[in-house]
Amino acid sequence: ECDALQRFKVKHQWAEAFGTSHHRLDFGLKLWNSIFRDAPEIRGLFKRVDGDNAYSAEFEAHAERVLGGLDMTISLLDDQAAFDAQLAHLKSQHAERNIKADYYGVFVNELLAVLPDYLGTKLDFKAWSECLGVITGAIHD
Repeated sequence: ECDALQRFKVKHQWAEAFGTSHHRLDFGLKLWNSIFRDAPEIRGLFKRVDGDNAYSAEFEAHAERVLGGLDMTISLLDDQAAFDAQLAHLKSQHAERNIKADYYGVFVNELLAVLPDYLGTKLDFKAWSECLGVITGAIHD
């Protein structure tokens, strides 16, 4: 369950897929538009950040914050104490928002659907599934 080799792969594949600068915004828009297309009811969770318009400055900033949090979490995969502290922080942030457990699965599934566009056949689906399961499990349990 997200062993050392899987953590290494996810960390390095994420750096390649997420990229830098404007590439990150494109990645985020692709991910969130995919989420909203396949699970439109999720859009309602983002009213305070103009979730009805994924291209608004408010939503783009929010998308960057969410993916920035994921970026930080993935970067800590090889530092268990800091990783655990980050997961505890994310859990406290998400608890007050009453996000349904199913929505974490939607996020994971959509992320796994977008990653091949950036990684191609290099994507280690099992490693990603295991590690994202650990991350989302800690946040919503």
